[in-house]
Amino acid sequence: MADEGYSSTAWESTDNSDPNASQTPYYGLFQPNSPSLIHESVTAPALSSLPVKPSSPPPRSSSDSLGRSSSSRWRDSVPVTIERKDTLSMIPSDAISLVETSFDENVLRVLCELDCGVPLLLDRIKQSMVSCREASVFFKKRAVLEEEYGKSLQKLARTTSEVYSMNDGKAGSFVGAWQSSMKIHEVMAENRIRFAQRLNEMSDELASLAKEVDKNRKQTKELASRYERALQESELNMEKSKNRLEISSEELERVLLQKEGESLKDGGLQAKNQGGVAGKRALGKAVAKGGLLLKGKNPGNIQRQEDDVRTRVSNASDSYRKALTDTQAMRQEYFNFQLPRILRALKECADEIDLGTQYHLTRYAFLFESIVLSDGSTLVPVGPEDGIGLKSTIESIDNRADFKIYMQNYAYARGGAAPRGPRREGPAEEGFLPPLPTHGGGAYSAVHANIPIGNSHNAQIVDKGRPTFGVDLAEQMARDNVELPAILEKCCVAIEKHGLRSQGIYRISGMARKVASLKERLDKDMESVNLDSEEWISDVNNVTSVLKMWFRELPDPLLTSTLHQGFVEAAKIENDRLRHIRLHERVNDLPDPNYATLKYFLGHLHKIAEYEADNSMSIQNLAIVFGQTLFGQIIPGNGSFSGHGNGGIADAPFQNKAIETILDHYSDIFVDEAEVGA
Repeated sequence: MADEGYSSTAWESTDNSDPNASQTPYYGLFQPNSPSLIHESVTAPALSSLPVKPSSPPPRSSSDSLGRSSSSRWRDSVPVTIERKDTLSMIPSDAISLVETSFDENVLRVLCELDCGVPLLLDRIKQSMVSCREASVFFKKRAVLEEEYGKSLQKLARTTSEVYSMNDGKAGSFVGAWQSSMKIHEVMAENRIRFAQRLNEMSDELASLAKEVDKNRKQTKELASRYERALQESELNMEKSKNRLEISSEELERVLLQKEGESLKDGGLQAKNQGGVAGKRALGKAVAKGGLLLKGKNPGNIQRQEDDVRTRVSNASDSYRKALTDTQAMRQEYFNFQLPRILRALKECADEIDLGTQYHLTRYAFLFESIVLSDGSTLVPVGPEDGIGLKSTIESIDNRADFKIYMQNYAYARGGAAPRGPRREGPAEEGFLPPLPTHGGGAYSAVHANIPIGNSHNAQIVDKGRPTFGVDLAEQMARDNVELPAILEKCCVAIEKHGLRSQGIYRISGMARKVASLKERLDKDMESVNLDSEEWISDVNNVTSVLKMWFRELPDPLLTSTLHQGFVEAAKIENDRLRHIRLHERVNDLPDPNYATLKYFLGHLHKIAEYEADNSMSIQNLAIVFGQTLFGQIIPGNGSFSGHGNGGIADAPFQNKAIETILDHYSDIFVDEAEVGA
């Protein structure tokens, strides 16, 4: 350190501040034009705009740690009077407070009195960040479990519902209860998925909170370290100035002793217990330090030496006075203003992460409670408007009524068998009973005389010689002079009128006896068959089975054997758009009768698919049913097509894919813009 004096400090003394200033004065670090050792703005919000109330901790006395202890007469006589100003009271009281009203000022006072206040808060914030991150990781892992559970349950419920609708399970009240129970499971699965989303959001928020608090903690820690280093450097410079002053003062004493040649007693070096031995020792010590007493030396040289030493003592005194003043001012500035602000900022960081973690834990508890209560209310609804619940749904199954209805339908479907009563037609000697008497006169007998036993209606059908089963499509349309096959229109109209909402329509087959009877009647006299009668609308599956049989018995499949391979190759294309275009081209290549029939029938299937929620027949399910029906199958050996062949299994997936794609793009392929406008 040079002898010129102590260098400028990091903070300027508060003695130079204007007490009448209307605004808060700058304190070294915040003074715009001061060349300071530390030029850094306060990063944490609490360090820049937080008001410190006058009730904050009292300023720590600068004499507490200076440790001044010296017996020097000069040091005892140095008039060091530093006016202590309360820098905290100079902050405007109307400043906007960023601290919550519940901020504990008493805790801040205690922290200011502790020597370890800053590291205490830094370690506390570190603990809080570990807790916050642990909560964030828990929420993330819990979210993964909940999402996996919800999606698995949702997939299971939907798959189970679809599979049951495609199988030959019980109908009646059982199927309704079964589908309702699956919907209840879907609702519970959706609740779990939403719960997982909330947990992910909370985990991300906690992670962001910990990251932000960690950033503020590091910045505030760095700022506090700079303040402490600057204060330590100032105290170190003050100690150096003090040592220089002591050395110069001792040298001046030696020069004065040399000049005056005084004895031990006259020189003021005599101890309290004046004794010759002690005085000689003290004088010897002084002589050892200053050399001989210069008897006979030039008095002018001694005077010049005295003046030089006095100059150095004056400079060292001024330097020490300035260093002491600056250090005390810096200490007051640090302990009265900067340290409370740093502690307040750290305490707010600790409160922020603690309250944030507690808030999200409370929110998690609330959401967890809500999801459990939601599952409970779904299973056992509180009011009738919320449904009947899972238990009531299962209890609504009426096995007796279901069996009764099934028995009636089964017996009705197999109606036409001869009654098992006593035989009344035949010779009496063979055990036949006499016929029952007729009632109602001759008219009744005449009307019912020709009705055969067994209620067989086929005996009344007259074959008009216009068959439709097994007849080439173009031939029967040209024969009947129609744009569409009559059987197709007749069956589709009846199905759309009575079977759009029928479970498993087209997938569930009708009764073989009824299907055979309806086929025979349609083939002999189609116009006489009323598909709106109770006989047929009671089980519309008989009508759908007849229609599928008609397609299968066409000599050449609806999509023709010639274009079969083209449709299959187009269906193998993986690109959806290109597959759609190629299949559209193959459809346009169909003969006119086939094109018109396909357009009408696929429009009918498209309408069936619109009621998927009721009949469980999606476009994919319909494509599976009609893939091989509309394409036909190759009979091994001769290469011909038939609806009953066993070959062509390898092409079945592509046949289904072709029908599915055409149904998906029905409007693009078949519906013209003019038709849409109409």
